[in-house]
Amino acid sequence: MSELLDTEIKFLPGVGPKRAELLSEEAGIHTFRDLVSYFPYKYVDKTRFYNVSELDTDMQYVQLKGKIRRFSTEGGGTAKRLTADFYDETGMVRLVWFKGQRWVLNAYKLEKEYIIFGKPTLFSGAFNIVHPEIEEVEKKALRVSSAYEAQYSTTEKMKDHFLHSKTIAKLMATAFSQPSLRFAETLPESITGTMKLMSLSDAMFRIHFPDSNNDIENARFRLKFEELFYIQLNLLRYKGIRTRKTHGFLFSIVGDRLNSFYKNNLSFSLTGAQKRVIREIRTDLGSGKQMNRLLQGDVGSGKTMVALMSMLIGADNGYQSCLMAPTEVLAIQHFNSISHFIRGIDAGVALLTGSTKRSERARIEKGLLDGSISILIGTHALIEENVKYRNLGLVIIDEQHRFGVAQRAKLWQKSDCPPHVLVMTATPIPRTLAMTLYGDLDVSVIDEMPPGRKVIKTMTFTDAEREKVFGFMRRQIEEGRQIYVVYPLIKESESLDYKDLEDGLESMARAFPPPQYCISVVHGRMTPRDKAISMNLFRKGQAHIMVATTVIEVGVDIPNASVMVVESAERFGLSQLHQLRGRVGRGADQSFCILMTSHRLSADAAERINTLIATNDGFEIAEADLRMRGPGDLEGTQQSGMAFDLKIADLGRDGQILNLARSRAEEILANDPDLESSDNKVLKAGLKRLFGKKFTWSEIS
Repeated sequence: MSELLDTEIKFLPGVGPKRAELLSEEAGIHTFRDLVSYFPYKYVDKTRFYNVSELDTDMQYVQLKGKIRRFSTEGGGTAKRLTADFYDETGMVRLVWFKGQRWVLNAYKLEKEYIIFGKPTLFSGAFNIVHPEIEEVEKKALRVSSAYEAQYSTTEKMKDHFLHSKTIAKLMATAFSQPSLRFAETLPESITGTMKLMSLSDAMFRIHFPDSNNDIENARFRLKFEELFYIQLNLLRYKGIRTRKTHGFLFSIVGDRLNSFYKNNLSFSLTGAQKRVIREIRTDLGSGKQMNRLLQGDVGSGKTMVALMSMLIGADNGYQSCLMAPTEVLAIQHFNSISHFIRGIDAGVALLTGSTKRSERARIEKGLLDGSISILIGTHALIEENVKYRNLGLVIIDEQHRFGVAQRAKLWQKSDCPPHVLVMTATPIPRTLAMTLYGDLDVSVIDEMPPGRKVIKTMTFTDAEREKVFGFMRRQIEEGRQIYVVYPLIKESESLDYKDLEDGLESMARAFPPPQYCISVVHGRMTPRDKAISMNLFRKGQAHIMVATTVIEVGVDIPNASVMVVESAERFGLSQLHQLRGRVGRGADQSFCILMTSHRLSADAAERINTLIATNDGFEIAEADLRMRGPGDLEGTQQSGMAFDLKIADLGRDGQILNLARSRAEEILANDPDLESSDNKVLKAGLKRLFGKKFTWSEIS
């Protein structure tokens, strides 16, 4: 591409230092390249000129060509307005301005030909257009423009400084009128030719200045394909490098520990999906290559069992394993269940969290070094410097999206050779998002629930129906069941009108008074000790109701809890609501999820609630969530570690283009893994330009 693209935006005529600073802060536009990559979100059709005689109140917007014959000022005070009589060959329409009247009088001349654009309204029997867009016919003919006018996103701060969509469009026209602006092709002929793609130069121009819907569609397809193709090419290239060059520990045997567990300790049959996933993991562990696998499975599908059996394979081969969870509640849950499952098996298990006592911590550190501890379960305490392993061979990360990549990287450094990696999530990830965020990992899916689980019934009620809900809760308690009540906030918010935990606890205590009822409380601001006491009350069945915040979203497994009540459910995201619902339904009894909402919901909130009621399929819910909310922030080490930012592609809508991009990337790398051919040198240069300056975390998933 031309050097001009990397020039600072302040040097574009019409920008200057102040506007450049605003464009940088508000829109991320620092260079000419950033500006031309600031794509429109929609277009206004200006292909047709109307006659004044054709005006109708049903019309949204019209474009007229004619002359101003007369200006006049009408009204007074705040009602003062400037009007103009605008004529064409078929009649007259009145133009009206309530603001900027002096500027209008100086800017526009009588009997000069103008193009006007605006919405016609009928007032006192005559058509008016208030604050129309106006441009001289002669000037429009000279500037870069198109029949479909691009509309650009702007912030309030940009608008306050007169950087409207129309201003962005003018800056875009100025940029494209620079003689030295050039776009070198970034895809090889093997792709552009066979796929009949618009050239990059044409696509970049037509995305901003299209003359037809066909222009828009072709330009968008070309640019979306390229964006997604390079992301997939980068991910798959690193996956290939890791597969070819990164050796892993060889777990060659399935020994006494796993066999003893399977024969003597496993009291139920594994699902077909669990067996399939374990086979996939065993193949990885026995390959001599480093495993890097993502394990997806809905809440309650049995991921922990798969993790345990993988760790037992590690122990059978003389290697240690660690399982890192995002919360102490979840770490304790894993420790208790795993300790229970492997009773009588020679595999030392320990729990390490932020609240582990110093004496116990010293015992654990000694056990890790002498090898008496085979499985270590804990929170981020596992990555502390003084935690050293004798031979760490397998790292398992649960709810991995809650950890920063830099945090996860510290675990890898605990081993001389890259350990096998299994990352698990109970938040189903839409296929398009998984291919983009985790495209360099192998993916396993547990898509089958254990037999005997009843589908959770989901219902919605408003505050006016609260007594009905309380009555239902009392009947469930009488039948021996327990209940979660979850709130989005701990204290009342001045800006958000949602039920808060403290207020909810008071009303709950009035509706369920002691000593007949016992209520426990859990939230993130409690000390670990107080939290554990409250959790144990509920776990042992001594508390009938647990009032909590989303701290219980993961890690709480109480089979006797059959009702989940979510207060201010409209406050939660769709996937989060699905996670909360998954806290019940762990036992054989029918379970219920009750969504309490305001009687007035936004369209988005109503869609979320209705989706949750309609389906229990986590992947279907995740796809709906992606469509509604978009993929969110895909850049930065906190969430994914991927170094990219989507400028035009939409993972919620462009799944077909993504599939096509990935398949073409796979074809190219299968034939030329190092991109050495003359045809693929352009791809090597493109990868260096897009990703070369950014640290890549692919080696650590």
